[in-house]
Amino acid sequence: MLSNLAASLFLTERDPDYYEGLLQSDGKTPVQPPKFRGRVVTTLHKAKEVRPLVEKCITIAKKALPHQDAAAAFETNEERNSDGWRKWRKSEEWQNWNAALAPAVNARRRVFAILRDKEAVEILFEDIAPRFVERPGGYTRIMRLATPRLGDAGQRAILELVGQHDRVKQVSQKPSFETEEDDTSAQPVSSAVSDAPETEGEMTADEEE
Repeated sequence: MLSNLAASLFLTERDPDYYEGLLQSDGKTPVQPPKFRGRVVTTLHKAKEVRPLVEKCITIAKKALPHQDAAAAFETNEERNSDGWRKWRKSEEWQNWNAALAPAVNARRRVFAILRDKEAVEILFEDIAPRFVERPGGYTRIMRLATPRLGDAGQRAILELVGQHDRVKQVSQKPSFETEEDDTSAQPVSSAVSDAPETEGEMTADEEE
């Protein structure tokens, strides 16, 4: 059950073109793509149980990425079973390619033993794992839903991959005030007082003398 739930989470990342012309078991109703990619709705307890399994699969796939990149340096572009491919197959480059790719193949076999779904493994290694290369951990989140499940009133929750539906934090900008150097209309207080006209009843120091 947990393997199917983890595979279902990865399969939500399918290309939308996959669902074009796809029909359900009755042969009439078209299969609708998931409303949100990288997200499944389940009960809270199932989400908590399957989350470590999903995190483990993503970690294994992440560790295999450097080996895939190293093997790409020895890979050939020749078509399979062609003369150029057969020549590459017998060369030393194939030996280096095979040795470099062996850890990645082992990683795919480990993940397939958990998920039991080849398509989910392919999506995980090709699409999902490269997103989290720079992330040290915490690839999923659980969000509780307010409405319970119909039938048994089980508490529902959303299990989703981080990075797609994240909330954008907006930092408030402090108001900027113009300085006296930038404000050309401002005048020093001393000059403004000296230039002001004398009012009646006020005497200067020379008049008092």
